[in-house]
Formats: sequence, structure tokens, C-alpha cells
Amino acid sequence: MKSRWFLKSVNILAFSLLLFSCKTPYEKLEEKELASGKEVKDLFLGLELGMERRDFFETCWKLNQEGKLTNGPSELSVEYQAEMPSGNPAKMRFYPKFEQDKIYLMPIEFTYDGWAPWNEELKAEKLREDVVKLFEEWYGPGFIEITSKDKSQIVYVKMDGNRRIRIFKKHISAVRAEISDLPVEKKLKGNTNS
Repeated sequence: MKSRWFLKSVNILAFSLLLFSCKTPYEKLEEKELASGKEVKDLFLGLELGMERRDFFETCWKLNQEGKLTNGPSELSVEYQAEMPSGNPAKMRFYPKFEQDKIYLMPIEFTYDGWAPWNEELKAEKLREDVVKLFEEWYGPGFIEITSKDKSQIVYVKMDGNRRIRIFKKHISAVRAEISDLPVEKKLKGNTNS
């Protein structure tokens, strides 16, 4: 009787280890960080995940009055002149997504000021490297590179508890970053496995 129980336990343990070992480095990172229970809210410029819509507008208004932020080129866009590690001037445009009037996702678009198709030093791949370095200054090291199976898309990801940061090339002149409260984002998508 004891030997059957022992064999079943060993089989369950082996199966569990096999399942865990099949996970990608990102899946392991996400699982570990979400299980930590740590809650990280910091975004940038005094903005935070979970910040009320009204507080977001008040903070941006104050930063605009101080000359740190301006209106972006579209109706729902805030613009910040980012100091990039490379020294190349870049614009950072952002506007959050809200759930129940609280920020849960901050999409950000970066573009170099002097970008042109013939300027190799300001291509999107260089900008992506620059954004990763900037975010390492802001949020610390720990970004991992994830590449699609066909190698057509590269994404840099960092997780701190509930906060997930993703950085990827949007198109030939822009890089997009997304900072999200992952549990809220997953709840909204209705998918707890992605």
C-alpha cells in the first residue's frame, strides 16, 4: 500500500516538474512575480498605476505649468522631451488607459527628433536599445529579451510584482513601451493564462 502511494507521489512530482520545465523564461518570470504578492505602482514623473483619472490630469497640468510636459500631436497625448542615455534627443508621448477611472496601462511611444530613413544612427533598433537603457536607469536591471519564433519581433520585458514593462519596435521610426498592472490587464482581457 505504501509503495503505491510512494509511486503515485513520485509520478505526480515528476509530471509537475516536467510541466514547470516546459514553461518559457517569460512564463516562469511572470508566475514568480505575480506569486510574490509585491505591488509596484511607480510609472514616471510622479504618475502611478492605480492613479485616479483626476489626479493624472492634475499632475500633468502641474508639470505642464513647470514646462516639463506639453500637449502631444493628437488630442489624447502628452509629450515629454526624454533625456536618452545615447544623448540623442527623443520625444516620449503617452496617455494612459483607465479602468474604473484608475490607470492600469500606460502606453508610451518614443521617437528620435532627427529620425530619417537614411540615418542609421537613429533607426528604431537603436532607439529600442536606448529605451531599454533609459528604463534600466528608471526601473533597474532585469529586462529579458523575448523573440518570436520567426525572429520577426523582439520584445524586452521586465516584471516587478504586478507591474509588467514591455518594450518593442512599433515601426521604422518608433518604439513602443507598455507599463501595465498585469492582474488588472488580465482580468480585463478575461484570460488568466496569458
